[in-house]
Amino acid sequence: MIEVRIADPATVAVGALLRPVAADGSAVTPAMRRLELVAGAELAEQLARVGELPVGAAAITPGGALAAEFVVHISVRSRDEPVTPAGVRMGLINGLRRVREWAIDSVAVVPLGTGAGNLDAEEAAEVMVPVLVEHVEQDGPPSRIVIVVETEYEREAFERRLERR
Repeated sequence: MIEVRIADPATVAVGALLRPVAADGSAVTPAMRRLELVAGAELAEQLARVGELPVGAAAITPGGALAAEFVVHISVRSRDEPVTPAGVRMGLINGLRRVREWAIDSVAVVPLGTGAGNLDAEEAAEVMVPVLVEHVEQDGPPSRIVIVVETEYEREAFERRLERR
């Protein structure tokens, strides 16, 4: 099951939250920086131990003070490599692999690769929805995916793409 919801990703009670980061682990949008602040120092410390993540890689850490038990950090850009649809797609695939390896049955994911000068919500939906649908149709976790968006525009973009499956 895939649903789209306008919500604060810090408050969505799921097994894991998939979020975008830069290769050095830093937040790529103001919303993700706010998420880090809510999660607390433990999240940043755990991610720092992981080290540099190549674009398209994913790493899992405890969720800290978030409603999600774990956070899967997906590298969508580096100092030398900008956000691209291919990097977002590879990162999402790898993030979902981490979820499956840990047998996490419910996940929330925010739009990956969006923000000033990057993909818009429609482009992100075009990349992400086919990957999510394919993953749900395979056997194994997760069985529930919540796409967590901030605006009505993002909600409509993802719901339109889901309708086309």
